[in-house]
Amino acid sequence: MKQEKIEFYKGPAGGWGALNSVKNTLLRQDIPLKGAKTLLSANQPDGFDCPGCAWPDRNHASTFEFCENGAKAVAAEATERRAGAEFFAQHTVADLQTQSDFWLEDQGRLTQPMVYDAPSDRYQPIAWDDAFALIARHLNALPDPNQAIFYTSGRASNEAAFLYQLFVRQYGTNNFPDCSNMCHEPSGSGMRPQIGVGKGTVTLHDFECADAIFIFGQNPGTNHPRMLAELRDAHKRGARIVSFNPLRERGLERFADPQNKMEMATLGSSPISTHYFQLRVGGDFAAVKGMMKHVLEQEDQRGGVLDHAFIAEHTTGFEALAADLRAESWALLEQESGLTEAQIRAAGDIYIGAKNVIACWGMGITQHKYSVATIQAIVGWLMMRGNVGREGAGPCPVRGHSNVQGDRTMGIWEKPPAALLDKLRDVFGFEPPRKPGVDTVEAIGQMLAGQGKVFFALGGNFAAATPDTYETWKALQRCDLTVHVTTKLNRSHLVHGREALILPCLGRTEIDMQASGAQGVTVEDSMSMVHLSMGINPPASEQLLSEPAIVARLAAATLEGRSNTPWLWLVEDYRRIRDLIEQVFPDFKDFNTRVAAPGGFRLRNTASERVWTTASGKASFYTHPVPRDTPSHLARERVRDTVVFTLLTTRSHDQYNTTIYGMDDRYRGVYGQRRVVFIHAEDIRELGMKDGDWVDIQTLWSDGQERRADRFKLVAYDIPRGNLAAYYPETNPLVPLTAVADVAGTPTSKSIPVVLVRHVATTGAEAGAESGATGAAAGALA
Repeated sequence: MKQEKIEFYKGPAGGWGALNSVKNTLLRQDIPLKGAKTLLSANQPDGFDCPGCAWPDRNHASTFEFCENGAKAVAAEATERRAGAEFFAQHTVADLQTQSDFWLEDQGRLTQPMVYDAPSDRYQPIAWDDAFALIARHLNALPDPNQAIFYTSGRASNEAAFLYQLFVRQYGTNNFPDCSNMCHEPSGSGMRPQIGVGKGTVTLHDFECADAIFIFGQNPGTNHPRMLAELRDAHKRGARIVSFNPLRERGLERFADPQNKMEMATLGSSPISTHYFQLRVGGDFAAVKGMMKHVLEQEDQRGGVLDHAFIAEHTTGFEALAADLRAESWALLEQESGLTEAQIRAAGDIYIGAKNVIACWGMGITQHKYSVATIQAIVGWLMMRGNVGREGAGPCPVRGHSNVQGDRTMGIWEKPPAALLDKLRDVFGFEPPRKPGVDTVEAIGQMLAGQGKVFFALGGNFAAATPDTYETWKALQRCDLTVHVTTKLNRSHLVHGREALILPCLGRTEIDMQASGAQGVTVEDSMSMVHLSMGINPPASEQLLSEPAIVARLAAATLEGRSNTPWLWLVEDYRRIRDLIEQVFPDFKDFNTRVAAPGGFRLRNTASERVWTTASGKASFYTHPVPRDTPSHLARERVRDTVVFTLLTTRSHDQYNTTIYGMDDRYRGVYGQRRVVFIHAEDIRELGMKDGDWVDIQTLWSDGQERRADRFKLVAYDIPRGNLAAYYPETNPLVPLTAVADVAGTPTSKSIPVVLVRHVATTGAEAGAESGATGAAAGALA
């Protein structure tokens, strides 16, 4: 067990710390040479797309197109460790449930399909054909196709996602909950009616031309490290970098580029943010509205601030917004943002003084009740000075997983547009279901109610990623069958239905050999660039199938005699799948030819051309009141003489989504542990406690249900008073299923009202509390 300690981190993001971390990661996975060689092919024209984040590539100008966390993702996939039949023979599911999430995935790559055997409480080998027959039998026995749920993670390629949605719709349902439902759903929900697209409008070239870059609720140092190079270059040429974040994050402060020889040799670094505003959790809407009010006031005082031509020609709704802004109270904006009027006006002056402005945001914006309103405010604020649809400016939602945006483009959506369904009907000769499906939270409710009988997951770790953990586990355990397509063991495989399958697939780094030869898949990054990905390593096992092959063989088994689609023929050559994608989606015209070019091609983004595919034919300004029923309001009151805090859940630096690479969070100074809660030092004193004390965290929610997460260490941190931060998935049990974003339905994991209670040890030794906490609960539910 690595020593647990809290130690202030003095260095910058990146630099020697990142290189040392990469080295240690490769050594831990027993791949010092193989891993180094593999990384040289990451994000290269003839290599594979990083299985980590969706940040775009810089024209492949460098041999080193990977970051620290990307290297961890690659190493985890390219590892020499294996979890095969012998491993499962040695462990019952009950035994595995007591292990930590880190330990589970650290056992290595899965090597063959496994089926759960209830009498022995073990997973046992099963032939692929038998596995597909088992799934088909369950699916075809359902009286209603809507009793099946088909989840998708953002890892699936365009080819796999396209076949998946085609199969499921031919089967008869639109039940497509996916990871977008839990992260950037509000971005699409806000922008589609406002500017006609649910994606960002900018490219990497725009970052070279921006005079100011505003970053809201995003921590690129951990979640999108390659973005730091763009921010560093922008800062060096004089652009303003303005960050709004409750926590002080090292990646938003300083960065040492491992590719910069001078910085590395001199232990130097470059600043990132020119201005850093620590607002309270959930205060972004009030801060943005305050900047909008400042812009309007400056227009009223001196003129020449608004882009009147853009507003008149391209927008609707401005007069209503202007009236609302003039009537807004500065006192309310200060109270709700946690910033002073002077701070908000200073940020507004930076905006006014910049010709071209980009606004970036992450899940610190989207995982709130009023996230859609906040995003519409950000886009409206950009539009006030014409910062949409021109070079160097625009909205930039920074998405997480490497093809989460591409999966939505391919039709992974529980609310598909009629035009897509019509096209599927015309191309494939069947009538797709028209009834909307369920999103992630709705899927959990459906399974809890006994209406979701079969749960199939194309990637991901559903049991760990979702809110209200123990309710989610109950839901999965009520299914007749749960199936997971995956590369490694995770918590979801241990929280299973009455029957369960684990189907191991190829990773992004591995050679995908089909009948016509080695195959490449395609992915779409955060800026709508579509490019080819080719694996270079031999598969971890000869029994692994690619995701497209798994989907095709399942479709052939399930729809036998009912489908005219040549499923098995399609996966002999993925170019055939891309030909079909081209027939369904006009933006993919000449798909195979265009994607063969180095760097691929960009999908059309109408809003970047100032073509507004909205109901009005124009971009819309939306008017929203400042929310008055957020957890921050509750946190300013006392409930039964108890201090109420607003908790945000976050990742550690040794983590990507629910995958735990290690037990350190270097930039926040946490080592060898994860059950910590970041809190202002004055709040610790007010509680009558001290730094390092142990507490239990309890949710305050209107349904009266007890939600708690026990034994977290208090860590004094630079965070606004009344706010807390702690890692997920450990804190996911605190997020109620009913705590969701308006319109979008995304869990509000960044804004949960909680109280802290001093932890009372129940035994003399709690050293194993962290590793066994979730596992013991899973066992109790089984």
